[in-house]
Amino acid sequence: MNRTTARLLCALTPAALLTACTVGPEYAEPTVARPEQWATPPEGGLSADAPDAEQIRTWWRALGDPALDGLVTAAMAGNLDLKAARARVVEARALRGVIEADGLPQLDATGGYTRRRASENVKFGGGAGGGGGGGNTEETDLFTAGFDATWELDVFGRVRRGVQAADADILAAEATRQDVLVTLLAEVARNYVELRAFQQRRAIAESNIRVQQETVNLSKARFDAGLSSELDLKRAEAQLATTRAAIPTFAAGIRGAAHRLAVLTGRPPGALLDELTASGPIPSVPATARVGGPADLLRRRPDVRAAERRVAAASARVGVATADLYPRFTLNGSLSLEASTVGDLVDANSRAFSIGPSVRWAIFSGGRIRANIAAADARLDAVAAQYEAAVLAALENAETAIVNYAREQDRRDSLRRAVEAEQRAVALATELFSKGLTDFFSVLDTQRQLFALQDQLVESERTVTANLIAVYKALGGGWDADLPAEAEATPQPLPVTARIPPTVARR
Repeated sequence: MNRTTARLLCALTPAALLTACTVGPEYAEPTVARPEQWATPPEGGLSADAPDAEQIRTWWRALGDPALDGLVTAAMAGNLDLKAARARVVEARALRGVIEADGLPQLDATGGYTRRRASENVKFGGGAGGGGGGGNTEETDLFTAGFDATWELDVFGRVRRGVQAADADILAAEATRQDVLVTLLAEVARNYVELRAFQQRRAIAESNIRVQQETVNLSKARFDAGLSSELDLKRAEAQLATTRAAIPTFAAGIRGAAHRLAVLTGRPPGALLDELTASGPIPSVPATARVGGPADLLRRRPDVRAAERRVAAASARVGVATADLYPRFTLNGSLSLEASTVGDLVDANSRAFSIGPSVRWAIFSGGRIRANIAAADARLDAVAAQYEAAVLAALENAETAIVNYAREQDRRDSLRRAVEAEQRAVALATELFSKGLTDFFSVLDTQRQLFALQDQLVESERTVTANLIAVYKALGGGWDADLPAEAEATPQPLPVTARIPPTVARR
């Protein structure tokens, strides 16, 4: 039913007063082009097979790190951003009750006392000659107690549309809470991986420092014996100092990651320093993981669901604005006791009542109503565009994360082979130098190259795990991770293809 037809039926048909209808547009999910498959087929252990729900829901467990599992649990319980998001869900539910109350009878208890004296300069009723005495100046008391009731008949669906918008707001707030959870879990895992990577890089640097210290000792002994020049000694000392200079950077990185993890769990920055001091390995990625297709992604991403629910809410609010074009019908009633003395209030003759309908119709408002409708239409267009943008951003994030994950594994494997080759080169250079078959510079150069390659390998291993975390985040993994603990308080979210129930209804 378009707006013009609705106006004619509701405003011109007498039966509209008895049957009620709902004005405004009927909601339909915006149409967005969605690819059937990924632009780049998943590789590196990823497959487009339908994902296991439990695997996506608790994806961090696939990394096989109990310490990470504990941090995730602590973050879900203590993170302040997540608590704020939960509070916004409660707020949205409460606001729905406020809006729904507009469609219910309103009952107020009243009471009062008035003492009155009329002005002597006010004349009441004169004779034919125009004469008349002064006003009645006797002082009187008036005691009242009773009830006033009003009930707006939602003939044109203003309240119903408002409730529909509030229902959509609740689901949008819940989806936003879930999006905060998805981001939180990924942030915890990413910072944990960074902490372990810094620890591994520090360990590699310390190992190389020990080797390079031995080289310095050997160089000094040879220099003291007159078997080598001072140049060899200074080069060895410079390389050792360069490697040592990396240690403070790694230590700062460890502290920074530990501080961030503590704050993500809702604790002071230093709370996890003792717990995370001991070095640990970078969590390894599983051999295989099923990511599904683009359609699975869009059904699971909470930010996409939140954007779609905002479109539904904006659509319903166009109806709220449109309803102002039509009259509002209200039933009014009052029941009271009125008497000049308190004792007479309970007398049966003190009863007074009134009841009857009223109508209010804004005939002329200077274009305010139509401007408000135009604004609501524009807001609907804006959130619809934001929904389409959210869908495209979700697809982009997933496509990029899938490609990055596979390509970084290729880089990691190449670096592993390079490290193995350079370790052999260091051993050969050392052996040849001890036999006088090569110069000392070859030893120093291979040691330097080995340290650099080992550091790059650790960084690549970190990036591989971080990229898998990005894949799971892009898939919306973890959005219902705390659902079992909140099942009684949290409604199930609507799928992205959900519709608001038909809104033109007969009562």
